[in-house]
Amino acid sequence: MDFRDFLDEIDRQTEPGLAVHVICDNLFAHKAPVVHRWLLAHPRFQLHFTPTYSSWINQVGRWFAELEQRCLERGVHCSLDALKADLEGWIKIWNENAKPFKWTKTADQIIDRICRYCSRISEPAH
Repeated sequence: MDFRDFLDEIDRQTEPGLAVHVICDNLFAHKAPVVHRWLLAHPRFQLHFTPTYSSWINQVGRWFAELEQRCLERGVHCSLDALKADLEGWIKIWNENAKPFKWTKTADQIIDRICRYCSRISEPAH
């Protein structure tokens, strides 16, 4: 299934009055002329792109980092049911107050920081 077929499938399975938001990475398939024409004919669809040099999986990973840091890191769960209840409660609160992740660093800033870190850890120990 190509991206255009995927959009057709979503269009068929989604109630006509609903807006459809699709999160995409930056692959060229989403920017092909056939997709552009299809989107013009289906204005309820809106594409959102992850930052260049990023991927949707980074967004998912970032969300799980939030889950770990804010829900699991210092939690005490005496049973699977208690863990499940805490996770579901945290996710409910997260969704009620949902905000998009905002990327605050440029690719150059991130690469510079990685280079500094690599230099630091590769130096001989004193």
